[in-house]
Amino acid sequence: MSALFFKRFLQKPFQIASIIPSSKALVERVAAKMDFTAPRIIAEYGPGEGVHSRELAARISPDSQLFLFELDRAFSRDLERQFAHDRRVHVINRDAASLPEELAERGINQCDYILSGIPFSILEIRKKRALLQDTYDALKPGGAFIIYQVTNELRQHATFFDRAESEYCLQNIPPMFITVFHKAQTRNGHARLVPTPATKKIPASRTA
Repeated sequence: MSALFFKRFLQKPFQIASIIPSSKALVERVAAKMDFTAPRIIAEYGPGEGVHSRELAARISPDSQLFLFELDRAFSRDLERQFAHDRRVHVINRDAASLPEELAERGINQCDYILSGIPFSILEIRKKRALLQDTYDALKPGGAFIIYQVTNELRQHATFFDRAESEYCLQNIPPMFITVFHKAQTRNGHARLVPTPATKKIPASRTA
């Protein structure tokens, strides 16, 4: 654990959420959920000191791009230092909600994968659901939103994803749920997190 990580945890325990960075086992299991055999567009919410980011940068192709959304300025500066010579990696000192705007400014339509370690459980419900909707919209058909969290409560809010798979990683302090939310390759219509009129049927494939 770096001194910076410990210091930021003490200053912002609810934002950082964990007293130590992700373990090597957790990092490898999360990365194993992605296919790196082709150029990818990947976004990461809350990379912190960059343990997952470094693993992704080591695996992605030369034509891939990795966007790191880190709200904490101290972590953001450290990430900029780490990836100063890697043109594929873009450190963005902004809230994860700015993802659609940042992609649009770069002429990028959607991501292949979005990874998140931010503590969704502490977010106000409307902000949580808005971020989930933006995340879904920002994914390509066939893409995936991958989270690692202490609890698995996010599954009850992300029901507009087409499929979800979870596993528990004990080789981390604290143990974490890894959940992959899948966006289908094709779908009739556009998923929105809004009440469904009684006259409409919800396709079975839309349950998480």
